[in-house]
Parts: sequence; C-alpha cells; structure tokens
Amino acid sequence: MAPVDNSELQRLRGLHALEVLDRLAMHVKFDRDFHPREAVSTRRVFVNAGGTDWELLIDGPKFYDTRTGKGGGGAIDLVMHLWRVPFRKAIAILRDSGA
Repeated sequence: MAPVDNSELQRLRGLHALEVLDRLAMHVKFDRDFHPREAVSTRRVFVNAGGTDWELLIDGPKFYDTRTGKGGGGAIDLVMHLWRVPFRKAIAILRDSGA
C-alpha cells in the first residue's frame, strides 16, 4: 500500500460519515422519527455493513454506535469500527471506494 500523507489523512477524517456509508454499506436506513436532544444535525441510521447490523448516531464526520457505546470521528475510524479492520486496511478500503 502506498504511504498515507497528512493531507490524505486530514481529508479522510473530514468526510461526512453518511458519505462513507453511502459508498460502502450494504444498506442505510434513516430513522425519520428520531429527534436529537442536543445537536440538531444528529441523525440516527440503521446500517448493514461488514456483515453486521448497526444503529449509529451520525453528526458530520462523527459517529456513535448506540449498541456498543463506542464512537469516533472520521472515515478511517468508522471503517475500522464497522468492518473490524486495522488502520492500514481501512485506508485501503476507503481508497478502493474512491473516497
């Protein structure tokens, strides 16, 4: 794999989580009845990715997995979490997706 420079890391970390899910997830469904308590831009989505069903709260590049109580920020963290892969594999998946 080609080395990852700081500009690529910064770009990937800034991608909106929904954009990443749109490119990589098998299924994404929005919870239209969800009303966030704090950040009004937060969305709850049900996702099938990496062979597993997930319930995520998404706000820009940040995500929170409501079932495991874990979250992160940026496309790399999201791919590492949902596909259970290490950092370099997550970068390769994102590159292959055209992100």
